[in-house]
Amino acid sequence: MSAELSLGIDFGTTNTVLALAAADGPAELVRLAAPNGEVAAFRSALGFQAPPERPSERTITAGPWAIEAYAEDPGEVRFIQSFKTFAASQSFSETQILGRRYRFEDLLSAFLLKAREHAGGQLPEPKRIIVGRPVVFAGASASEDLALERYETAFRRLGFTDIRYAFEPVGAAFFFARELQEDATVLVGDFGGGTSDFSIIRFEREGGSIRAQPLGRSGVGVAGDAFDYRIIDNLVSPSLGKGSSYESFGKILPIPNRYYAAFARWDQLALMRGSRDMREIRALEREAVEPEKIGRLIEILDENLGYQLYRAVSELKIALSSEETHDFRFEAGDISIGRQVARTEFEGWISPELALIEQAVDAALADAGLTADGVDRVFLTGGSSLTPAVRRVFHRRFPAERIETGAELESIASGLALIGREENLERWTATA
Repeated sequence: MSAELSLGIDFGTTNTVLALAAADGPAELVRLAAPNGEVAAFRSALGFQAPPERPSERTITAGPWAIEAYAEDPGEVRFIQSFKTFAASQSFSETQILGRRYRFEDLLSAFLLKAREHAGGQLPEPKRIIVGRPVVFAGASASEDLALERYETAFRRLGFTDIRYAFEPVGAAFFFARELQEDATVLVGDFGGGTSDFSIIRFEREGGSIRAQPLGRSGVGVAGDAFDYRIIDNLVSPSLGKGSSYESFGKILPIPNRYYAAFARWDQLALMRGSRDMREIRALEREAVEPEKIGRLIEILDENLGYQLYRAVSELKIALSSEETHDFRFEAGDISIGRQVARTEFEGWISPELALIEQAVDAALADAGLTADGVDRVFLTGGSSLTPAVRRVFHRRFPAERIETGAELESIASGLALIGREENLERWTATA
């Protein structure tokens, strides 16, 4: 990469987006090869497979290629997604994949190598990059220092030498600032898959250029993935036996809830098939008060229907952003689960997450020493920013004319690339 170019990398829980910015002009998204054409949003996923004819070798796929390989042959592919959520976890040291040990930095560098490969010749030799990071990393007792250390190791393996880190909502703010026609204090909310992050920045025009000053920030480790799980837990799991009972030695006992915790991440469902829990679930079907429900759970696990289930859940969540009610329908094999869901019902399910998001918004205002009246513009980005209940968090605090939503795909990566050409780079970035 030439000195005139700045590369922004938005490594997200769900998708990863790359953007390049020259010395002037807008940032341009990097498009990566995918099975059905090029994409700008490359799924943050990995697939590992050992070819039957060469069992000691490892074939690694990433992004939509990994999803395609996993969907075609789930029994032979170890699929990993949303691994960003482990970046700051001190309890996660490594995982065993087909007999080999992989640390977080091994997973990230493998993913980045495949992303660069699918970008083709769009990424010349790297020098400086601006990497997005959440305000608050996901997970209990998350270690920011550990996460950045792991990031640094992975990016240096690809040959990057000047690596800077900027908060993801700050990247979105720089993208939004291009549209400003006057001085403004801007609150940016970035709603990803694993975290919801907020930054408040003052933008001022001076001599034909925009000056910026950071004022406050906050974040919380809940976002779109948590919304998905609430749908599963309240709408689907009861049809799979959650909340029902089984008989043992003449006693009626509740079905253990731990069997349903795996639905927080659909790719983990495949790992249950050979587990002790799976053996217990099969035995429970014979003793269950409602054996047909446990039978559905077994079929989902045996036939690896998790990805199809989560696609149906995602479709419901998206539909309820624009409709008051929507019919949920999941049909696969002998399973048919469906009923009408009201938006108000969904909002009740996600009320714990909404409360945490509200607290984080207020914390960002407090960190900036501002009230809502001190914010001129609000920019919301990320898929969950389209959820009406999330938007109401802001409409309760700010007039509607101050709030904008959009650029869910490009805002962070493009803004990070634009930050890379700032003269006072240290104000906006840090090294590990």
